[in-house]
Amino acid sequence: MLYGVSYYPEYMPHDRLAEDVAMMRGAHLTYVRLADSIWALAEPAPGRIDVEMLGPTLDALHGAGIRVVLCTPTYAIPAWMATEHPEIMLRRADGTPWPYGDRQNADITHPGYRFYAERIIRALMDRWADHPAVIGVQVDNETGGRAIHSPAATAEFRRRLGEKFGSVERLNEVWGLAFWSHRLSDLSQLWEPGDRSGGGGNSNPGYDLEWRRFQADLVAEFLDWQAGIVREYLREDQFVTHDCVGGHGLPHADRHRIGQVVDVPAENFPHHSQDALAHPPRGTHPPTYHDPSGVHGAIQLFQRADMARAGGHQNFLVTEINPLSVGGSAHNFPGYDGQWRLAAYTCISRGANAVSYWHWHSLHYGSETYSHGVLGHDLQPNRNLAEIARTGEELSRVGDDLTDLSAEADVCLLYSQDSRYLLEFEPFLAVPGTAEGDRRSYQRVVDAFYRGFFDARAQLTVRDVDAGPADRVDLADLSEYALVVAPTLYSADDATAARLLEYAAGGGHLVLGPRSGYMDEFGRARAERGPGPLREGVGAGYSLYSTLENPLPLTADGTLDLEEGAAAVGWMDELELEGAEPLAHYEHHTFTRHPAIVTHARGRGRITYLGTVPNAELARSVARWALDDAGIDVLGTGLPEPVRVTRARRPDGVRLWFVTNWSHEPATVPAPAAGRSLLADQTVAAGAPLALDPWDLAILEEDPG
Repeated sequence: MLYGVSYYPEYMPHDRLAEDVAMMRGAHLTYVRLADSIWALAEPAPGRIDVEMLGPTLDALHGAGIRVVLCTPTYAIPAWMATEHPEIMLRRADGTPWPYGDRQNADITHPGYRFYAERIIRALMDRWADHPAVIGVQVDNETGGRAIHSPAATAEFRRRLGEKFGSVERLNEVWGLAFWSHRLSDLSQLWEPGDRSGGGGNSNPGYDLEWRRFQADLVAEFLDWQAGIVREYLREDQFVTHDCVGGHGLPHADRHRIGQVVDVPAENFPHHSQDALAHPPRGTHPPTYHDPSGVHGAIQLFQRADMARAGGHQNFLVTEINPLSVGGSAHNFPGYDGQWRLAAYTCISRGANAVSYWHWHSLHYGSETYSHGVLGHDLQPNRNLAEIARTGEELSRVGDDLTDLSAEADVCLLYSQDSRYLLEFEPFLAVPGTAEGDRRSYQRVVDAFYRGFFDARAQLTVRDVDAGPADRVDLADLSEYALVVAPTLYSADDATAARLLEYAAGGGHLVLGPRSGYMDEFGRARAERGPGPLREGVGAGYSLYSTLENPLPLTADGTLDLEEGAAAVGWMDELELEGAEPLAHYEHHTFTRHPAIVTHARGRGRITYLGTVPNAELARSVARWALDDAGIDVLGTGLPEPVRVTRARRPDGVRLWFVTNWSHEPATVPAPAAGRSLLADQTVAAGAPLALDPWDLAILEEDPG
């Protein structure tokens, strides 16, 4: 288990390397991420490269027994490159260049940028890859925030379209380019993607879907290119990683694609804290640049960890998580005592093999002055460091028992990048209180369903499902789950739909959200009654649908037990029964004729369809009903609401129980199993009282006998 920080000695106001390393060692830190922002220091002028400044830091860390992941410093270019080679700068959709003065503003596909990037990477690897402190290399940093707009990118996009579709006639057909007289006679006539929000550029959803796929491919190909260079220098015991932004991530980063080109995936987990980390959430913080999601409470950490595993790897690294506070000068929320420790173990419980804080010390200048480190601007010990030291001491004793865990899951949630892309282009939900489409429509629906099942105490896993050639999830993957949830499978090809119907027929319970099956894999509305190829299994269909300006309360039918306050939000498909059983209707003078939720037996299983976005109460109600129908016994039933229970298995097969208290109130709960309390190092009988302080946890190693 790696436990540590990102470290920037080059940002320090004065040399304090020895003091910093001593403090890290005193806090039982075992890992440092280093050198992601040194390009201008290492190459102050073209070709004048000197990376020797890393030597003292690497030697000092190695002497303290602290391992290092070295970073390629390619995400922040030196000023001379922008000045001498303006053609390297990234272009906006309208063709204007991104100015220097930010980061990630170079065109990662440009041959000139690649020349300089390869040169600095090779210099760094040649000198330091074999240093005994270095255990791995991170290629670039949080890649995929901005699209690549350039004549070369457009030309390559046209080439790949020709390769994929075979002819311009086929492209005309698939994208419906008869509309507005957009038919092409040659691919060279394909217009630049432009910026639709600015009133120009592309307005075709099929085009945008392919463009977004193309951008995600460019990011993965760039990281694969870097990884190929780096691997020329690495020993067999070293690895390559890349840090994606956690949760729904950056707009052009597909964690599944990236997961195929690295050895160990990594993710960055900025999160809300204080009351906004409680369960149930007791407070909310506004979205920030670091965390644009509207997710609050304990859910955010579990969801991000469960999504991190969707890249195709069981385990992952958390390369950035909150130290004192992350979020900017007007967003300062240092955690309550216990929250840093609780967050670290929660990530570990869901498969993290590293937890690392961004970063060691707070910056005294620059745009991230108030994205604090472990140490504040005074560089003195504080309660954050004290808690990190406590956690570090515990991990020095039990870290080996918590490495390479396989997180258990009751429910598989399917995530569709293509559905996200299409709904960012043509949102179906409005920004509340406006007629403006909410480009986070897909994220809102996924978050609502995830929260419902989390609130119902289910353990989840997230799997990517491709709406094109559906090669990410197959029946063998799904059959191990009694319950599969697709919050909104807006884009789905026929093969994906057929496999999901077969999953239900084989005995699984499939839960589908609104708009599922409405679009095909090319971003075309299907010329058939909704929900398209899923209709037969749903046992209901619809032709019309409506935006909901206000939440609509629901009345339960059949076996569904609705919580008080359960309501439909934002949208409704006007479902009509075709063999399904209604589970809830709208309380409305006109829409009451349409069921809001239906369920339909199929073979040995069933399919349940929600024609709306559920609020928290409705999502919990449906989740509890579905879990019960699927015969899933959730963990922690009857415990106080802030206390959550999850399980994982070690490689040796031993099961670990994590009991966490997401509240400022202490709690005493019965031990869920007999075994050994790892952190307390004592034997515990099943049912014996476990005393949890505020923001506390217990980890039980189950007695296999």
